[in-house]
Amino acid sequence: MGQSKYSELTFQTIVESIPKSIELVNPEGKISYANKQTERLFGYERVELIGKPVEILIPERYRTQHQSFRTMFFQAPSVRAMGVGRELFALKKEGTEFPIEIGLNPVITVEGTLVLASIIDISERKKAEERFRLVVESAPNAMILINREGLITLVNQETEKMFCYPRNELVGKKLEILLPERFRAKHPGYRDSFFSAPSTRAMGVGRDLFGMRKDGTEVQIEIGLNPIGTDEGTMVLASVIDITQRKIQEATLIKQNELETKNKELETITYLASHDLQEPLRTVSNYIMAFQEDYGDQLDTLANKYLQTIDSAAKRMSKLVKALLDFSRLGKDRKLVLANCNQIVKEVLTDLENLTKTTDAVIEPIDLPTLNAYETELRILFQNLISNAIKFRKENTKPHVRISCEKQLNQWLFRVSDNGIGIEPQYFERVFYIFQRLHTDEQYGGYGIGLANCKKIVELHQGKIWIDSSLGQGSTFYFTIPFLKHE
Repeated sequence: MGQSKYSELTFQTIVESIPKSIELVNPEGKISYANKQTERLFGYERVELIGKPVEILIPERYRTQHQSFRTMFFQAPSVRAMGVGRELFALKKEGTEFPIEIGLNPVITVEGTLVLASIIDISERKKAEERFRLVVESAPNAMILINREGLITLVNQETEKMFCYPRNELVGKKLEILLPERFRAKHPGYRDSFFSAPSTRAMGVGRDLFGMRKDGTEVQIEIGLNPIGTDEGTMVLASVIDITQRKIQEATLIKQNELETKNKELETITYLASHDLQEPLRTVSNYIMAFQEDYGDQLDTLANKYLQTIDSAAKRMSKLVKALLDFSRLGKDRKLVLANCNQIVKEVLTDLENLTKTTDAVIEPIDLPTLNAYETELRILFQNLISNAIKFRKENTKPHVRISCEKQLNQWLFRVSDNGIGIEPQYFERVFYIFQRLHTDEQYGGYGIGLANCKKIVELHQGKIWIDSSLGQGSTFYFTIPFLKHE
């Protein structure tokens, strides 16, 4: 008897010292004992609990079901957690609910088998979990929580967007569902290696990483790994970024840099070649002139005709070389300034006064803007378009050139329209390439470089140029100039 009393006191001492709520419950579901922590947790005095059904501590909506669970436990008592896989709630005296975890232990006594229920208030843990979920959900990257077995336990909305899966099709699945087939076999080994020495680090440093969407398409990614301690053991939180566009931009930038380098080399070669070609052409022209002066009276008509042909070809070649030299120099020393287009066109018309008078051309600029542009190049652009419109006029028709502009969302759209001979659609692209001509010298003189200059100038302004025309109905040249900021 004394030993039994001693054991009971020992049991009470141990139970009272446990920082958890402890209750003993008999097969009838009555509370036989409750410790001090139970009083603190539920707000009851223990005298209010002893002899009462344990359901007094359970929200009303769970009570009927709880009785059947209790009966099942006493039929096969064992040490286990209660409500595995379910969220459990308890009820305080004042009526508020809170989340709990319960451990059940059968205890053999002289009164029969009782159950020792150990109850933990997990409110703070739940709040922490909710804060964690909110942080993960609000992250701008795809966030995936994976356990040691490689199962996905949590994903955010960005993961759904990136991989095109609803989260219910991801949670509980192996992470390999998001990997291309060729990487799946090796991935478990990488995962085991990480869990053997977990640390915050980037995944696959020095390697190109790819994920796979639900539809089977691949996305290039970067991944940051962060070990997270949980009640279920260490997990890894993977932060995933789609870098497909970045990679495309990097490749484009590399190509642009390569192209710029080649263009600079080509410009240098063109400049040197054009400059060096002028001297021998001048020499040819000078010797032809000297030959005609010294020996012209000794040559017959055919020989003089040959000399004139050679001289004409040399002079034409010299002009072509100069045009090529001007083309290569175009934009080299450009300076962005506030340019008045009305004033620029007025100055161009002064330069073309002789041409406009001899052809009775009518040039009609309509309320052109003042804008940031490369003024010298812009003057050349208007001069080429206006002189072209006059040159390619119809017989017995006075040239009429109309220049207008409208402001769009982030650019200016210019139109230069004429009533000339027009251009067939199949030549719309060709006319903008250097030395591309649609007519012979006998029909219309020129070197096929004016519109190539126009295209280069517009592109220097980061704009575009194109044509709308019908043969015999005139042409309209369109070009855009974005709103440029001073460099």
